[in-house]
Amino acid sequence: MTADVANPVISACQYRVLVAGGCYGGLSAAINLLEKCDAIDSPISVDVTIVDERDGYYHIIGSPLAMASREYADKAWVEYKHVKVLQRPNVTFVQGTITNVDCENKTATISERTTQKTRVESYDFFVAATGLRRVWPVVPQALTKEAYLTEVGAHCDRVLNSTAPVLVVGGGAVGIEMAAELKYTKPSIQVTLAHSRDKLLSAEPLPNMVKDCALELAEQGGVEVLLNHRLASSTPTKNADGSLQYEVEFTNGHKMIASEVITAISNSIPSSGYLPQDALDTDGYVNVRPTMQLPAGVPNAEAHFAVGDMIHWSGIKRCGGALYEGKIAALNIHQIMLQQLQDKTPDFTQLSEFPPMIGLAVGKNGISYGSEGMNYGPQVMQLFFEDDLGFRIVWDHLRLGGITA
Repeated sequence: MTADVANPVISACQYRVLVAGGCYGGLSAAINLLEKCDAIDSPISVDVTIVDERDGYYHIIGSPLAMASREYADKAWVEYKHVKVLQRPNVTFVQGTITNVDCENKTATISERTTQKTRVESYDFFVAATGLRRVWPVVPQALTKEAYLTEVGAHCDRVLNSTAPVLVVGGGAVGIEMAAELKYTKPSIQVTLAHSRDKLLSAEPLPNMVKDCALELAEQGGVEVLLNHRLASSTPTKNADGSLQYEVEFTNGHKMIASEVITAISNSIPSSGYLPQDALDTDGYVNVRPTMQLPAGVPNAEAHFAVGDMIHWSGIKRCGGALYEGKIAALNIHQIMLQQLQDKTPDFTQLSEFPPMIGLAVGKNGISYGSEGMNYGPQVMQLFFEDDLGFRIVWDHLRLGGITA
């Protein structure tokens, strides 16, 4: 629609909101906006379309456990048709990708996976929440739950039946959690975590006490940690019984045999190629204002929002940040709607800078670090992750299980 701020009385207004990305930030934006528009005292008619490459909501935080447990893997991916809170006539899911956004004309080109056709969708507001493109096995590459269970199931079979050590390469948060979850899930497996630097979490702006604590808890959990070990080569060979194994060599000359080599190093790339270049920084991250709106130089910038891992913002990329940013986008879209419909002066919510903070799952223990300092232990694990790497916490926070948005 073309809004006329000078004309506040539009009795049968129908807003169209297009959300790119159906994970933490995108679902948070959609659900919070629907909740605001459902307000009894001032309801607003809105249609929400959510576009995602996958056929379901995938709990990315749970990937380390999904790669070690078939049972959990099944739980971690919920097809959108089973996300009850959004089973309503004014919400549409499209499995596909957005290939181009024309901000000036408020249209997006969508490539649909099921029909293999391309169509152009008009909208009044657009929310980009497509995150970062991460490699296997940091996240599954499958786009349907059926293919995902096959992909992850084969991985679980290989690592859980290993005889030689399983080598996890990369001592960032993902690598630490993958190694720890695998060892915790099946203690009989030998798990080795190799990192190229002298501290774990070396790429994160965290104090040494956090990095040292991560090392101590990983080793306490039975993970062998090799610091200052940069992978030079990994050569597949067959052992005496014909099964596959790997001859691994590091740049410092250390060699080992591994049943499986899991690369937990991800040069994550923002999934932002469909947005105008004027909205992106040199690395492809989306520049946003504190209101989550695109920069003022972008056409119709006030109607275009971006949230989650794909935005250029301070702090460590976290699920909690994406959820909050999605909510801010929803609140501010609603404020613009009220301005257009009722001539109300918008009261925008703004995002503050994020200081370094992290929650890390290390087997049965958790580590948290933020403005109140560092805490660790089983109680931290329960508080931040419970026993399913945060699945229930996020599911209930977003009300995905059925309380009407």
